[in-house]
Amino acid sequence: MKTFKQLLTLSLFMASLGLGSSSCSEDRLDVQPKTSLASELAFDTPSRVLLQVNNMYDYMKSGSFLGGRYQVYGDIRADDFINRTSNGVTGSAVWQNNLTEASQNDVINMWGAAYQAINQINVFLAGIDANTAKFSAAPFPANYAATANGFKGEGHLLRALAYYSLLQFYARPYTDGNGSKPGLPLRLQAETELGNNNLARSSVAEVYAQILKDLDFAESNLPLTNITVTRAHRNTAIALKTRVLLSMGRYEDVVKEANKIVSTTAPFQATTGVPLSLSPNVTSLFSPTPNASEVILAFPFTTQDAPGTQNQLAYYYLPAAQGGNGEYNLNTSGVISNPRFIDTVDTRLINFVTTAGNTKYLRKYTNGTLSATPYTDNAPVIRYAEVLLNLSEALARTEGATSTRALDLLNAVRERSNPNPDPKKPNPALYTSASFSSSFSIIDAILLERRLEFLGEGLRNNDIMRLLQPIPAKSVVPAVLPTSPSYIWPIPNSELAANTLMTRN
Repeated sequence: MKTFKQLLTLSLFMASLGLGSSSCSEDRLDVQPKTSLASELAFDTPSRVLLQVNNMYDYMKSGSFLGGRYQVYGDIRADDFINRTSNGVTGSAVWQNNLTEASQNDVINMWGAAYQAINQINVFLAGIDANTAKFSAAPFPANYAATANGFKGEGHLLRALAYYSLLQFYARPYTDGNGSKPGLPLRLQAETELGNNNLARSSVAEVYAQILKDLDFAESNLPLTNITVTRAHRNTAIALKTRVLLSMGRYEDVVKEANKIVSTTAPFQATTGVPLSLSPNVTSLFSPTPNASEVILAFPFTTQDAPGTQNQLAYYYLPAAQGGNGEYNLNTSGVISNPRFIDTVDTRLINFVTTAGNTKYLRKYTNGTLSATPYTDNAPVIRYAEVLLNLSEALARTEGATSTRALDLLNAVRERSNPNPDPKKPNPALYTSASFSSSFSIIDAILLERRLEFLGEGLRNNDIMRLLQPIPAKSVVPAVLPTSPSYIWPIPNSELAANTLMTRN
């Protein structure tokens, strides 16, 4: 087993800008560090340690990974967007569901970016463990050991997020065989030079077990609060656990975790740690300074630190007249036209759907080329509305359709975007027990609400996969059944060539 070696990437320049990210033109597989220090120096001061914490986030928010493309791919696989440009660089093969092992711009690049991030995290964790003795003396403050444990918590959380994200594309869902199918190479040690590539795939269950182990460590060691939505705190770990456990179909455990940060009755909020709650205004969640009560984690960008060409969320979704490239328009046969949403009332349809010509586009990310700060929209990771809907679904599945709390949680998210037109009367937009029938259950209502609430945030693929549903047909593209080989992405040929123990999907 390799040990923590001599050189460690610091990315000093990019970190000084605030969690930098490279453009898609940069070769992220270049193993030579831009700026490096010997490992015995890299942990010599608090500022150097913090630079490396920033470096972990930097790699996670690569434009090829969670800085843009992951969110886009999670939506365009399904039926709420229509491809307009047939551009292979911007996901047309993902939209068409005809990827191959040699698909460079998606299959290969996202895998590579994710494992680059995982290794940076492993290098940091190995380095901080190797230098623990330094943290009890100057120049470190007296309480720095607790700070260092918090940084380790961030590393474990980010690694869990990376592995969970990879599983949603490159492995069969957990619910297909209770995790018995081939998962991912579970790389947990720091690699600081070429070699040591051969590693067999762990099962899906084994990868999920590691994800939960990392999140449990993060929950125990992260600070209760943090100063920004761009850094993890304890409630971030709990929130992500509800997503992970929902994907595993462990609904009772979803309820157990969510109850740590969701009050029993409305108004729903976290009573310890960061005081999470729903923002009164859904549009505030996508402003340059998002509402920190609801946005639990997002990755930031600036004009000096952009996600890179053709990775930007506004580039994909905004029409050209509003500063985007109009790569994808909204499908008028999709969720935006569902009769259970009223476009003249629902603030999500009023504020996040825009029309250019006769075509509807998503306007959730507004910083296109016409903006004073082009392509600086935060890349979303998780927010409190998801936790509430995760809990609502888990309660409905464990307690049944008569769960009043499940209904109240669903309506809390729904009412935020459908305010009561007459406070003296019941809100006609809200569901009651009479709203459901054999053809439309509370589960259907929750899943439908998720589609609109998180439209363009990359969660649609997760929901399809965890429920083993077909990838829906759209336009000229047929549906993909769960039994089809193209239901999950192929393992990239870059991994197959370097890792002789790797097997194909």
